[in-house]
Amino acid sequence: MSYLHSTTPMPANQRIKIGLLKQSELEEADRIVRIAFGTFLGVPNPAEFMGDRNFLKPRWQSRHVKALAAREDGRLIGSNIVTQWGSFGFFGPLTVRPEYWDRGVAQRLLETTMEIFDEWDLRHTGLFTFAHSPKHVGLYQKFGYWPRYLTAIMARTPEDNPASQDKSIHKLLSKLTRPERERAIEACRNLTHRIDNGLDLSGEIQTVLAQRTGEVVLTFTRGVLDGFAVCLNGAGSEGGEKVCYIKFAAARGGSGAGERFDKLLDACERLALSRQATLEAGVNLAREDAYRRMRSRGFRVTMQGVAMQRPHVDGFNRAGAYVIDDWR
Repeated sequence: MSYLHSTTPMPANQRIKIGLLKQSELEEADRIVRIAFGTFLGVPNPAEFMGDRNFLKPRWQSRHVKALAAREDGRLIGSNIVTQWGSFGFFGPLTVRPEYWDRGVAQRLLETTMEIFDEWDLRHTGLFTFAHSPKHVGLYQKFGYWPRYLTAIMARTPEDNPASQDKSIHKLLSKLTRPERERAIEACRNLTHRIDNGLDLSGEIQTVLAQRTGEVVLTFTRGVLDGFAVCLNGAGSEGGEKVCYIKFAAARGGSGAGERFDKLLDACERLALSRQATLEAGVNLAREDAYRRMRSRGFRVTMQGVAMQRPHVDGFNRAGAYVIDDWR
């Protein structure tokens, strides 16, 4: 979610320094995220944007993430979160105090972000931004990113449907024994590697377990992993108390992939229903069948942005990939 920041790459104030975000700055960084987005979107009370959802603290505490801070004379003025999923990386939310917009702060943050991506030696990186903002798209193009398909953020309030209860065998990762968890995480890694070489969600999965900020849903057929979903929900999570946010999900490809994707969505809906939460999920429209299947089961589009990628290749945003994510 890389939308709110300086959009014009003007020379930055030399007093602006980029470093790692400190734990003592998390509360202020979260406030800046809310005010920046709320101001851009015209929310009556910008500080209340996103409600009880928190996109910063859980990521700051994650081993597969680096959190950058922009400071002027020691005062926090912006931040960016840089995330690694194996051979793929993305950044965001990137936000700057509104009074510092158009002063080159975002460009400084992006320069350091690109250095991190280079250190990680990634095959593919991306971001999610507002499709209607030529200034934002233009800025990211200067760093080698190219806009491709839209990504739809969709929501659905699940309903109790007894007829769907026996469609798949599903488990929750937190309920497994330690050896079972390790085998399941390895199976998830193998599944995503087959979708895109080196794609690895182990960091997200382990973060959910360690922080207890949600659950990982697993679906099987005769003991073979069909799909998994990293679902964030609860106090202090990226979903908050009222939303079960599918940060990432994937179904095994090949023949029958669409049906396996449906069964994974069934399991996610049952989890959301058990928590009395609305289900939220993003899907890139290049994954046409996945998108159509979600729409057919009642998911409605609440917002959309554009996925920008470097290099200008499909990656796992392609037809035949049954993946849920949105790079916010």
